[in-house]
Amino acid sequence: MTAHEPPDPAPAVAYDAVVLAGGAARRLGGADKPGLRVGGRALLDRVLTACADAGTTVVVADPRPTSRPVRWAREDPPGAGPVAALDAGLRHTAADAVVVLSADLPFLEAATVQRLLTALRTGDAEGVLLTDADGRDQPLVAAYRAPALRRELTELTSAASISGSAAGGGLTGLPLRRLTAALDLTRVPDPVASFDCDTWDDLATARARIREHGHVLDEWISAVKDELGIDLDVDTGILLDLARDAAHGVARPAAPLTTFLVGYAAAQGRGGSEAVAEAARKAAALALRWADEDTPEAKPEAPSDAPGPDAAG
Repeated sequence: MTAHEPPDPAPAVAYDAVVLAGGAARRLGGADKPGLRVGGRALLDRVLTACADAGTTVVVADPRPTSRPVRWAREDPPGAGPVAALDAGLRHTAADAVVVLSADLPFLEAATVQRLLTALRTGDAEGVLLTDADGRDQPLVAAYRAPALRRELTELTSAASISGSAAGGGLTGLPLRRLTAALDLTRVPDPVASFDCDTWDDLATARARIREHGHVLDEWISAVKDELGIDLDVDTGILLDLARDAAHGVARPAAPLTTFLVGYAAAQGRGGSEAVAEAARKAAALALRWADEDTPEAKPEAPSDAPGPDAAG
C-alpha cells in the first residue's frame, strides 16, 4: 500500500444475534408488541433487518411469520424473564461475539450493530452497550463476548442452586442487571437507536418520527425492500434525478414508468446496484437528449433564400 492509498476497511465482525421477543408487554395492555407496526413493518422485522448479516439469528419467543429466516427458542418456563430468555437463545449460538437485542427498537440500523461490534473487537471490554437519552444502560442493545455471557450465566445458575432456588434453571425472574453487573462494559450514548416502544405514546412517537421529512424516504425504501424481499442498496439520488429529468423533459407520467424500466433492465441483466446505476445513467442521458430537441436552439433554421409560405410555386 502506498502512502496515498487509504487503509483497508476493518473486516466485519462475525457474530450471532439473540433477539428477545417474548415479553408480556404489560405497559401495552398485553398487546403483541413485536408485531406492532412502525412504517408498515412489524417491530420485530425492523430489528431482524438491522442484524441481517448475523451468522445465526435466534428469536426467543413463540414462532411467528418473519421477513427473514430465524431460529426459534423459548425459555423454560415461558415468561421466566430476560435472563432466562437470553440463556435459552445463547444455547443456539456458536460465534464468539453475540449481539443481544430487544424486539421493540424501531430506529435500530445495521450501522449501529456494526458500531457495537467494532467497539467490541477493538477494545478489551466484555460487552459494549448503548445508553439512552437519560444515560441509562440498555443491555438489550448490545454486543457481548459470548464466553463472558456464558460464564456469568453459569455463575448465576450455580448461585441459585446453592440457595435452593432451582426453578427455571435458577434464572427465573432475574433482572438483566444481575447479569451485566459482573461484566466489564463499554458504554456508547445513542438516544435514537436505543429508543424502545414500551408504551402507546412511544409507538406514536416512533410512527411520527419516520414521517418527518428527513426520514420518510429512507424509511419507505427500506419498507419496500423488506416487503419485496430485495436486499439491494442503490443510490436513490441517481433514481430521483432520473425521475426529475424524465418528468421535466418528457412528461410527468414518464418518471415512475422510467424508473420501473430501469429496475427491470437491471434485473434482466442479473446485476446489482452497479447495474441499476448504469441503467439509470443511460435513461437520464436519453431524457436530457429528448428535452434538448424541444429547445429553440435545437430547431433547424430555414435558409435565408428559401421561399416563404406565400411565395408562388
